[in-house]
Amino acid sequence: MTQQSHETGRQASLRPTRLALAVALALTAAAPGAVLAQSTDQGTRLLEEVTVTAQRREQSLMDVPVAVTAFTGDDLDRMGALDIIQLSQVTPNTTLEVSRGTNTTLTAFIRGVGQQDPVAGFESGVGIYLDDVYMNRPQAAVLDIYDVERIEVLRGPQGTLYGRNTIGGAIKYVTRRLSDTPEFKLRGRAGNYNMLDFTATGSVPLSDTFRIGGSFASFNRDGFGDNLNLPGLENYNKDSWGARISAEWEPADDLFFRLSADWVQDDSDPRQGHRLTVGQLSGAPILDDVFDTRAGLNNPEQDVEASGISLLAEWQATEKVQLRAILAHREDTSWTPIDFDSLPTEDLDVPALYENEQDSIELQAVFTGERWNGVAGLYYLDANAFTGFDVILATTGDLLGLPGLNAFTSGDVDTETWSAFADFTYDISDQWSVSVGGRYTDDKRSSRVLRQTMIGGTSELFGGTAIPIAVTSDFNGSKSFDKFTPRFSVQWRPNEDHSLYLSWSEGFKGGSFDPRGQTTATPDFNGDGVVSDDEVFQFMAFEPEEVESIEFGIKSTLFGGRMFSNLAVFFGSYKDVQIPGSIGQDTDGDGVSDSFIGITTNAADADINGVEWEGQAILAQDLGRAGADLSLGWAIGYIDAEYNEYIDVNGEDVADQRVFQNTPEWTVAGILTYSTPVNWFGLGGTFDVVTSASYRDDHSQFEIPNPFLDQDSYTLWDVSLVWSDDSGHWQVGLHGKNLTDEEYKVAGYYYPFPTLGLEGTVTAFYGNPRQYWLDVQYRWF
Repeated sequence: MTQQSHETGRQASLRPTRLALAVALALTAAAPGAVLAQSTDQGTRLLEEVTVTAQRREQSLMDVPVAVTAFTGDDLDRMGALDIIQLSQVTPNTTLEVSRGTNTTLTAFIRGVGQQDPVAGFESGVGIYLDDVYMNRPQAAVLDIYDVERIEVLRGPQGTLYGRNTIGGAIKYVTRRLSDTPEFKLRGRAGNYNMLDFTATGSVPLSDTFRIGGSFASFNRDGFGDNLNLPGLENYNKDSWGARISAEWEPADDLFFRLSADWVQDDSDPRQGHRLTVGQLSGAPILDDVFDTRAGLNNPEQDVEASGISLLAEWQATEKVQLRAILAHREDTSWTPIDFDSLPTEDLDVPALYENEQDSIELQAVFTGERWNGVAGLYYLDANAFTGFDVILATTGDLLGLPGLNAFTSGDVDTETWSAFADFTYDISDQWSVSVGGRYTDDKRSSRVLRQTMIGGTSELFGGTAIPIAVTSDFNGSKSFDKFTPRFSVQWRPNEDHSLYLSWSEGFKGGSFDPRGQTTATPDFNGDGVVSDDEVFQFMAFEPEEVESIEFGIKSTLFGGRMFSNLAVFFGSYKDVQIPGSIGQDTDGDGVSDSFIGITTNAADADINGVEWEGQAILAQDLGRAGADLSLGWAIGYIDAEYNEYIDVNGEDVADQRVFQNTPEWTVAGILTYSTPVNWFGLGGTFDVVTSASYRDDHSQFEIPNPFLDQDSYTLWDVSLVWSDDSGHWQVGLHGKNLTDEEYKVAGYYYPFPTLGLEGTVTAFYGNPRQYWLDVQYRWF
């Protein structure tokens, strides 16, 4: 379920003090990837070039005409990054959050485009890829970081280079290939809140052509708060494990196969929200600790399981042509009790089940020549997403004489999509290149929606015996959506130190059916006094949304390799924006909402313009002692996202009262690193002092500004102290996150009385408080 607030409020404005803070942070922070390469003959140390595969082939980050932020595994180790959520702290115009009421579901926005609602029927605006396999659903997508080679964050529409079209951007999580020599690594963490993490990674060649390897990881931490109503349950704790295994076979110099499998099991306690208002019915006070809860729902018990298997086959058919095939199967199941009202009473309790399954096939031909480079491919995805949940309104039912009132929803959505894509680059000269790409996508969405009003509490899906007394939706429909989305760019390299590019691209996200839609609430669109099947279909369905983006970028290497600078300016036209929402419904006209209606419309058109500037620099060498370096960088994002038109459920244009959700106007972040050689107790090595800061401007959780849930600007400050020995065997780090213990909201629910329930549900979820831990790694090779 999702909702929009019913408050109007502040207009976004740029405060001079915040701008000054943003600039100050930019001058004292460094971007990811500030890695020192080997010294030159003159002893000068330069920044190392980062290699990415954003265009399906290995390239220097400087040569890619795309706005991309890349993090190597070493970067992430020095930063003390635990999961991909932390990447948004140092990536401009990017928001990654744990979805409300969950521990592992991802909410992702890039350049104002994303998707907050995790129920079946909605696609993500940001694509998540695990080793080139697209993850179709956001459940279990909050990936823990271990055994990673690099992570790339691509901003802007993607589709001519990747398996699945994504309208806002893509995040590529790339695990390490196996070594041709035996390797083994152990890692342990211990910190406050009784953090105790353990990771073991190893690989071994069984022959000259065959290798096997794998990783096992366990993550444990006490809750940041407690459930004061259900002893034994914590709030915001972590109890999960993950594993990956892979086998690589190279039967010939031109053939490569990789079979991979991964598992995640999350047994963390339910994550419940913090009430921001006094209970309307019970008078329950607001708790002092934002991480505590009095939620009474624990049926079903929280349980998340996810797994996947994939096969990558590569054949170097000729010197210039490589053929690839990526076959994958993924599935996940999430049982979760979401107590919307966070009180012992069953005022607005939502036990929920999410089940997802997908099979995908991607075929690619990668071309590499003296002047021609490119990729052409076919992609097929067959996926099913099921969402079932109760909306238990027991206090409302008691008022109405309907004990255990329950608005049950079951949504089952099949997606079948295929596409053909190609993208080619031609080097007109040593200085000029032109890229042309295109994608044709055909999506078919089939949906089965059943909604029933029940009495007697929990439905059969969650082990209850509730009795249906009315069917409010019984819908079965399908619809196809197709679109051709082109891309064009031109790149100019006036010399080896500078690259300028201009690109134009289109993005597309298919339509679907709202699984919370209520067919019996369908308006009489034609005004003929009869609601036809066509009108019901029109009410339940929503159409695709599109983005047209123009981007200008400059990438430079300055001061003889001691500084990198990447600047991008973008202009986007966002059309037919899908706006999901739900509102309370009074079915019997007594003034009390005893059910709800899901309404998703293509309500809006908008402009999204902005600037992103990332950089890295070596400020000083031999600072204080020989071999000591001070490196600096920055990551600044500014975005101006405004609705030109926004039609509400009453048919009125309210664009001047709406804002973009999860999209701060300013994001500024980075890392400042002092690295020095040391010899402690006869052990030689390198000692890094890493301090990072990330500033996010004020922003709204929903399209309608809300004084309860909107977040003011805030800054997070982290510090890491890391020692690595010269042999490469040992690494010890002391990491501190959110050292100022900043309190900030990342999500929430807004159903004030009398919208839904009698207590009034206004609850918020918060980012992690101050954490610190010791990290010890030993690597044998």
